[in-house]
Amino acid sequence: MTKKQKKTLKRIIISAVLYLAIILASKLVAIPWYLELVLFLVPYFIIGHDVLRKAVLGIVHGEVFDENFLMAVATVGALCLGEFSESVAVMLFYQIGELFQSYAVGKSRKSISDLMDIRPDSANLETADGTVSTVDPDDVPIGSVLVVRPGEKVPIDGEVISGESTLNTAALTGESKPRFVHPGSEIISGCVNGDGLLKLRTTKLYGESTVAKILDMVENSSLKKARAENFITKFAHYYTPAVCIGALVLAILPPLVLGGGWLTWISRALTFLVISCPCALVISIPLSFFGGIGGASRCGILIKGGNYLEALANTSIAVFDKTGTLTKGVFAVSQVSPANGCTEKELLEQAALAESFSSHPISKSLREACGELDARRATDAQEIAGHGVRTMVDGHVVLAGNARMMDDSKITYTKNTGTGTVVYVARDGQFLGSVLIADEVKEHSKQAIAALKAQGVRTIMLTGDSEAVASEISGQLGLDEYHAQLLPADKVNRVEELLATKGKNDILTFAGDGINDAPVLMRADVGIAMGAMGSDAAIEAADVVLMDDDPAKISLAMKISRKCMSIVYQNIVFALAVKTIFLLLGALGIANMWWAVFADVGVMILAVLNAMRMLIVEKN
Repeated sequence: MTKKQKKTLKRIIISAVLYLAIILASKLVAIPWYLELVLFLVPYFIIGHDVLRKAVLGIVHGEVFDENFLMAVATVGALCLGEFSESVAVMLFYQIGELFQSYAVGKSRKSISDLMDIRPDSANLETADGTVSTVDPDDVPIGSVLVVRPGEKVPIDGEVISGESTLNTAALTGESKPRFVHPGSEIISGCVNGDGLLKLRTTKLYGESTVAKILDMVENSSLKKARAENFITKFAHYYTPAVCIGALVLAILPPLVLGGGWLTWISRALTFLVISCPCALVISIPLSFFGGIGGASRCGILIKGGNYLEALANTSIAVFDKTGTLTKGVFAVSQVSPANGCTEKELLEQAALAESFSSHPISKSLREACGELDARRATDAQEIAGHGVRTMVDGHVVLAGNARMMDDSKITYTKNTGTGTVVYVARDGQFLGSVLIADEVKEHSKQAIAALKAQGVRTIMLTGDSEAVASEISGQLGLDEYHAQLLPADKVNRVEELLATKGKNDILTFAGDGINDAPVLMRADVGIAMGAMGSDAAIEAADVVLMDDDPAKISLAMKISRKCMSIVYQNIVFALAVKTIFLLLGALGIANMWWAVFADVGVMILAVLNAMRMLIVEKN
């Protein structure tokens, strides 16, 4: 419990003890009404002084109609009518409800604030002379060498240059399985180093690193509210003044029309005010979304706002990129097919040099297959989206790309029909041969597609790869449909077509990882990015980020969102139904102040308990 919560609990206990003592004393001894009032005012002010203060400040600042105002008017009115014990009881139970709500919100916030533990306090910077100094992560430039000791957090994204260790990524991915790293491994900030000493060379500034982006997403998630949250905010804005006017009419109109009975109708009006307090809705609905976002974050799913959590629940179409999303994106050369007059070594060398400036996984696999390269031999590299690269190598124009690039350049080539990604290579307009590169399907991709289809979601794959590769991957995973050989603009057009044909309330999600996916991620109703290996542009454009690149987490995110929306609708219906019934009973004089306490505090506690179910997330 926080210090404030402990203080409130202490006030509740003191007030409750005094309240019960006064009740017991009044049963044993006849106490004059004025002395009884003075006695009851002691626990009343102990437990309710902050509510009265907030009500007065609200009136002063023009924010009159809130729960503090309703409680203050109702309890002060009850005191004036001689209902001393009821007045204190209403305030006491209200504060118990507020304490319970504060604790529930605290638990929900903790599920998200636990992520703040990934924030690095400092970085160990190694200088040119080999000494190590402790600095602020914000002060570390790109290319610096950092020392990460056992048990320390990785402060900034980088590449391991010496040492071997295991990294605990649970805070980022929700998975307890450690990850082994060695020289050459790329590691992201926020992970906790195991038992080995690591040195890494930073590849980003702290402000652009994974940990900084995660913290920014989490801290700003509450700004993007769901429609249900906005509905409750607007509802409360009009509802509270309306019930206050209703209570005033109830107190004045019947006595004027029927004659007399002022105290009876004023008492009913005060009961009406207590019942009408909208705490259950105002608290439980945001709490449900907050709990959903927090629960998802513990599973390595970062959702940037309640609006996206709500949208995920209505997903009917899931569109996927292939490379790095459904497949590992870890390519390896599986076949080298040189043309007449060219050797395998020469073909691989020309392809690798042409691709030496590209960060694409295919380019990396070519360089790894070729071995040592003198990158100075390659200049003036130009990447042509959806085609390949054009590079000057040893003064010659080398093209490395797909069949479309060969066709556009009017180069005669021999088609490679192997299953995989084919890179055709030409030099000065002369075909040198082709290189076949194979990718591997991710471990949980088939499970992910099956889980989505079980939820009634239509699954589609869009890829720039060949028809043969797309067909094989689609059949292997059981996708509903696929579209191959697409340029980035073609992917956007396909998504536009799907958006135009879907139902009004249906949601289309797109999952991708590459920089070329950013336009599609932004165009989809909900964009989902692979966070561990995904590009910065994709993560920035996405609405949901999967920190371990596991496509099965998409189905889990949808389950979490549907559970959240189910709880939200349950609370709205339950709270409004109970309020409506008890408001009518209060107006008719059937429900007294004790019933009003249940209609307010009781309903709020039940709604908050229901909302807290969002803190429990089953990862399967």
